[in-house]
Amino acid sequence: MMRIFLLALTNFAVMTVLFVTMNVLAALFGINMSRGSMTSMLVMAIVFGFGGSFISLLMSKWMAKKSMGVQLIEQPSNNQERWLVETVRRQAEKVGIGMPEVGIFYSPDPNAFATGANKNNALVAVSQGLLQNMTPDEVEAVLGHEIGHIANGDMVTQTLLQGVLNTFVFFFARVIGMLIDGLLRGNNQENNGVGVGYFIGSMIAEILLGFLATIIVMWFSRYREFRADEAGAELAGRQKMIAALRRLQQAHGVHELPGEMAAFGIAGGLGSSFGKLFMTHPPLEERIAALQNAS
Repeated sequence: MMRIFLLALTNFAVMTVLFVTMNVLAALFGINMSRGSMTSMLVMAIVFGFGGSFISLLMSKWMAKKSMGVQLIEQPSNNQERWLVETVRRQAEKVGIGMPEVGIFYSPDPNAFATGANKNNALVAVSQGLLQNMTPDEVEAVLGHEIGHIANGDMVTQTLLQGVLNTFVFFFARVIGMLIDGLLRGNNQENNGVGVGYFIGSMIAEILLGFLATIIVMWFSRYREFRADEAGAELAGRQKMIAALRRLQQAHGVHELPGEMAAFGIAGGLGSSFGKLFMTHPPLEERIAALQNAS
């Protein structure tokens, strides 16, 4: 609850700064912007900014199960499934969270992910490729990494961060559109409605601000991978976590998970220098070096 309160407070502060900035710019450029329309736009920005993010969060488990074809282990049918469930149970108890659902999805690539709306109602799933290509020690480290994501509240934090940035982009892009529209009109203020300058300006601004917002979200996604690696090292052992990451390096066929699930997987981190700004995961060599330097 404290995490939600602090980030909600941050969002309020951001909106306050935007509102003040908008009024200052309006005064500087001599553009007439009614407070009522700005208030309505601000409310709309918050609703749209947070609405989609929270709906995605609430549906994340259901979407993951459907999109990845996750088969839940409700009653373990073999030793491997029993070991998986008991390992997750032990790690969850150690970090003080509720027992997550545990599942397996078909993929020849070694991967795993965690998702869920809160710490006590989460899902941890591993691929068949991970179970086939990794040793039990390495799988244990991967599970610790995913439990770390849950314990750190990464899913909720990223959702709130995305909501703040969505709100910023939606609102500020339209403020910029109104400024551009006012500048293009000059002294011609006969028509109180918005003109073509508003639509073109806000569209271009939304694209540019959207790129900046994506860079921030991807930075946080990479940052939380380092924290989850550290959690995996604490729960399973540092050398096991390093060995698991090295195994991923050797798996040349590793691919990120599709769509929104990419940010929640253990694998990832390929790309050009510019592309690194939009990567959900840091390069594996950087993650390994971080664990080695912390030991």
